[in-house]
Amino acid sequence: MKREDLNDMLWFLVVAEERSFTKAAAKLGTSQSTISHTIKKLEARMGLRLLTRTTRSVAPTEAGERLIRSLAPRIEELETEIDELMEIRDKPTGAVRITLSDHALETVVWPKLRSVLKEYPDIKVELNSDNGFRNIVEEKFDAGVRLGESVDKDMIAVRIGPDWRLVAVASPEYLTRRSSPKTPQELVGHDCINHRQARAGGLYAWEFGKDGREVRVRVDGQLTFNTSYAMIDAAVAGYGIAYVPETLVADEIASGQLVQLLDDWSPMFPGYYLYYPSRRQNAPAFKVVVEALKA
Repeated sequence: MKREDLNDMLWFLVVAEERSFTKAAAKLGTSQSTISHTIKKLEARMGLRLLTRTTRSVAPTEAGERLIRSLAPRIEELETEIDELMEIRDKPTGAVRITLSDHALETVVWPKLRSVLKEYPDIKVELNSDNGFRNIVEEKFDAGVRLGESVDKDMIAVRIGPDWRLVAVASPEYLTRRSSPKTPQELVGHDCINHRQARAGGLYAWEFGKDGREVRVRVDGQLTFNTSYAMIDAAVAGYGIAYVPETLVADEIASGQLVQLLDDWSPMFPGYYLYYPSRRQNAPAFKVVVEALKA
């Protein structure tokens, strides 16, 4: 294969990934017309139509999809090899993208990374806070952080945090209007602050446990959020009962802004794990991040 063909195929992969000549041009630092002309020359040399073009989008043809399936794994192998070569430098360099929940970000990941990253100014880290589940391979994340029970079996998983639990809390003002629930089932008659699960789209069913008995309760109320911090603010303001990570409301409980409820029904959850596909484990920048989170 000529070097010209390889370079044109790499440009084709970028266009296919971005689904846009304009976005691909911005990513490659060239003009839209140059990329369009390059792809047309590649198609002419191969005698195949690789892209279907419309006024609004660009999509691979069947032949284009086959070329992508052939090229993409080889490009990933080259990127991995180049990452490993970077180990000869004095300091690791590169970018690491991680998807994680807001709770994991605030209580585990950022506290461990913020001091370590000052030692490695050439490492760039993107922490994408999302309480839903993401396909880290398809969405080009290097790793994700989730509870141990939620990690796919085909991933490498490294424990990075202790067990923790969710607790039900409400403001003293709310509890002057409504009696405290004695069992999880009594939550059905209360104003509760719901949590919508980002990817699944549904509302989280509150999980409780006591003496080997597990209970799930679907609650109702005026407010629904997809982040714990907004739920806590609403609970402090008296809008109802929230079910949130205990570590996030420790200060509010200690100060009397919130009252903890159903304490003996709040079960422990397995701690957070960093998970990733095996091909990422040798990248120098990624090694630094993993070691920092394991500490």
